[in-house]
Amino acid sequence: MTETQTLRAVAHVPTAHASKYLQQLCKHFAHKIPATFDEAQGSLAFSLGDCRLTARGGTLELAVSSPDAAALAQLEDVVARHLVRFAFREELAIDWQAA
Repeated sequence: MTETQTLRAVAHVPTAHASKYLQQLCKHFAHKIPATFDEAQGSLAFSLGDCRLTARGGTLELAVSSPDAAALAQLEDVVARHLVRFAFREELAIDWQAA
């Protein structure tokens, strides 16, 4: 039996607009992929893997997972690029860390 290892990465993004960006990202992606969300948390099911979003005070936590390192890197890039686009009025620090 072969066990598939899931790779994970997390980014904690400081912003006063965590809930707003969480909802914008989820609404945007919901047109293309399965997405669920409320003001405090969201879930996106990409073909590459999954993304969980959590708004906690002044921080937006992004947690991505995928069984493949290349897909994980692509998922990090897609989520980060879209977040930067929505947050064009501020300069966000998105620093992915293996989890």
